[in-house]
Amino acid sequence: MHPLASAIAPLLARLGATTVPVEDREPSDVLLHWEGEPAVAVRLPGAELTSALDRLIAGVEAELGGRLPELSRADKQRAVRLLEERGAFTLRKGVESVAKALGVSRFTVYNYLNREQHP
Repeated sequence: MHPLASAIAPLLARLGATTVPVEDREPSDVLLHWEGEPAVAVRLPGAELTSALDRLIAGVEAELGGRLPELSRADKQRAVRLLEERGAFTLRKGVESVAKALGVSRFTVYNYLNREQHP
């Protein structure tokens, strides 16, 4: 594995992207150079595979150390707070999508949001 690919692996994992050998790259891949030479291509996830909200949820799951539906109530509340801070609820159908990801109702998500505003 090229040193550049090793260095960016954690970032790519968070983004849902992968490295591709230069000779196997597609037109939509991003070609990265190392010391003036093509080193590795990066294949970004397609919009149909990973939405912005999916990436936000994946980031919060990584930060909290578990899948959202499996978290304790307190951690679900923390997840909602983190997602709000990162703009998840400004996205279309954000509340509905987060509720589904958490395994709770929209009403519960709104309660979590209101709890943060009025402790």
